[in-house]
Amino acid sequence: MIKLALFGAGGKMGMRLGANLAKSDEFETLRVEISPEGQARVKAAFGTDCVTAEAALAEAQVVVLAVPDTHIGAVTKTIIDKVRPGAMVVCLDAAAPYAGHLPVRDDITYFVTHPCHPPIFNDETDMAAKRDHFGGIAAKQGVVNALVQGPEQDYALGERVANAIYAPVVRSHRVTLEGMALLEPGLSETVVASLLVVMREAMDEVVARGVPHAAARDFLLGHMNILAAVIFEEVDGVFSDAANKAIEFGKPVLMREDWKRVFEIDEIRASIERIT
Repeated sequence: MIKLALFGAGGKMGMRLGANLAKSDEFETLRVEISPEGQARVKAAFGTDCVTAEAALAEAQVVVLAVPDTHIGAVTKTIIDKVRPGAMVVCLDAAAPYAGHLPVRDDITYFVTHPCHPPIFNDETDMAAKRDHFGGIAAKQGVVNALVQGPEQDYALGERVANAIYAPVVRSHRVTLEGMALLEPGLSETVVASLLVVMREAMDEVVARGVPHAAARDFLLGHMNILAAVIFEEVDGVFSDAANKAIEFGKPVLMREDWKRVFEIDEIRASIERIT
């Protein structure tokens, strides 16, 4: 089995990944956690003790950093001299690698993988899968991967790691590190999360103007379902003339004319600097 060191094993993300790795017949997990509370969670969940960073790195062929973006730089600096030559270091987000926070080490591989999360439109029939909104438990999801540095043949190993930690994975997409940064924070957070917050605020405004909360919520979520199905070509349909007219007049009120500048590389870099 491939020995994999999971740093931050007792944290929220580490516990998620650890649960999937415990089911793997390809990876032997060496769990690293510095907090006593996290170590206790690992022991209770998996019946195993955590090991020191030094012990894990002495054996690990793969190192997964399940730590916050703001800590990636500091953590990698403390361990980089102990990583075995030829080993792979896996980050779970593009932010720190794209910001240049990974130490220079030419004889190791850097790989980034991030979940797409289960899609709104899916074929799940099991209720546990339907309720798995984050993914990695029961619902099928896609993943995006980037080989930042290292030999081309290492991509296959990184993809196997991604498929194991985010299981069940139905689609795997290869992108560049810059492409991953465009996806997050650009597309997913700067655009989608912001617009969803606006939608929630719009619903609250309708409620404040007298519409019952339950009615407003049902109306909004139901219309999000059918409108998104048409816009993203999940169904073969078109909007009514009235709806198209509302969009024509509504979009300029809600969106700045130059809103796509959030995808300019300088804007992406600035966004990543703010979160790392």
